[in-house]
Amino acid sequence: MRARLALLVAAVSVLTLIAFLVPLALLVRTVAEDRATVRATADAQSLVPVVGTADAATIRLTVEQLAAESGRPVSVFLPDGTVLGAPVPRTPAVALAARGQSLTGESAAGREVVIAVQGRADGTGVIRILVPPHELTAGVTRAWLVLALLGVVLVVIGLVVADRLARTLVRPISDLSAVSHRLANAELDARVVPAGPAELREVAGALNHLAGRIQVLLLQEREQVADLSHRLRTPLTALRLEAESLRDPDDAARITAAADGLERAVTGLIRQARWRRSPATGAATSDAATIVADRVAFWSVLAEDTGRTVTLDLAPGPLPVGVPADDLAAAVDALLGNVFAHTPDGTPFAVRLAWEEGQALLTITDDGPGMPAGAVRRGASPAGSTGLGLDIARRAAQAGGGRLELRTGPEGGPQVLLRLGPPTPGRPAVDGGPRPAGNGLTRP
Repeated sequence: MRARLALLVAAVSVLTLIAFLVPLALLVRTVAEDRATVRATADAQSLVPVVGTADAATIRLTVEQLAAESGRPVSVFLPDGTVLGAPVPRTPAVALAARGQSLTGESAAGREVVIAVQGRADGTGVIRILVPPHELTAGVTRAWLVLALLGVVLVVIGLVVADRLARTLVRPISDLSAVSHRLANAELDARVVPAGPAELREVAGALNHLAGRIQVLLLQEREQVADLSHRLRTPLTALRLEAESLRDPDDAARITAAADGLERAVTGLIRQARWRRSPATGAATSDAATIVADRVAFWSVLAEDTGRTVTLDLAPGPLPVGVPADDLAAAVDALLGNVFAHTPDGTPFAVRLAWEEGQALLTITDDGPGMPAGAVRRGASPAGSTGLGLDIARRAAQAGGGRLELRTGPEGGPQVLLRLGPPTPGRPAVDGGPRPAGNGLTRP
């Protein structure tokens, strides 16, 4: 914008200066020519009394004196053909003046000033003074240089003023852009200081109002999520009491442990809803090996009850990744839960965790029927579930600088690959907010 404003001012300044300086330069040249012509005419007029009354010797002496003082060729043509002063041939202008007509004409040698002198007894004499070209243009070049320099100075001043004006416009716009990017990065406390013209100050105020409104709406949403999650504590308490009343101690312990795990998940959900992470809190990190091993051990109990064979290939830890522990645990639970939810009992599955190309790679493969291509959408599932599991895993992978991939396994069943990057300082955690209708996952 600054460059465009400077270009606009430069173009307008140049056009304005051309409109004024070019006619002024032509006027300067015309004035110089007229000034030289007037001086030559005055010199010629001073010779008229001498040429009209004096003899040839006196006229010659006066002409030579005038030529020496003026530095211009002066010639006097007497009626008998005698030429006094500078010896030059008769020009057409001299011939016209001999008929009694005074005039000023142009010739190859310069400008001729010829004056007819009448009253002599022998006829009409003619005074001719030649104004050379250098005298006609005396001072014109210097005047043009001064005008050109003045034009350049005016253009430079205009550019400086335009740059200052553009800076007063561009700086507030840059501040608005920077604050908008900070808001997009979940820095909801970012505000812009209103500055610049009234229109920009109004936009800054509107952006600050929008940021404040977004902050209020998100706070209300988080409180609603926290309240909704808190309501789950009552049925969880009832479930724990029912588990403690079971006669079989093993069943009671297993159900109580499950209820405790669900209560921890609810507590984590409340904490996450009410205290969102921000970029200022630093990079999130967790040990993928520990979390995956813990969640696989949890699901292995259910796999044993449903007759599923679990094949494990877990790399030894630690395997640090840039995802919070709660988010990674939720992503692993979602992927393993899909296996139990969408395959019949007795379907084997395999879990593999490895470190490849600087990333932790979690691969879950089962021998189920698989998923049709393009059937995965957030909030919708052809199997009747919530349709949120894969999207949870996808967002966790993106928060860790990785991605989620859906493939077909060696046995024809689905294969899910969760890639997680290492912790990166300064990478903000993914905040909540509106999600697109689709999750961008495709199956080759």
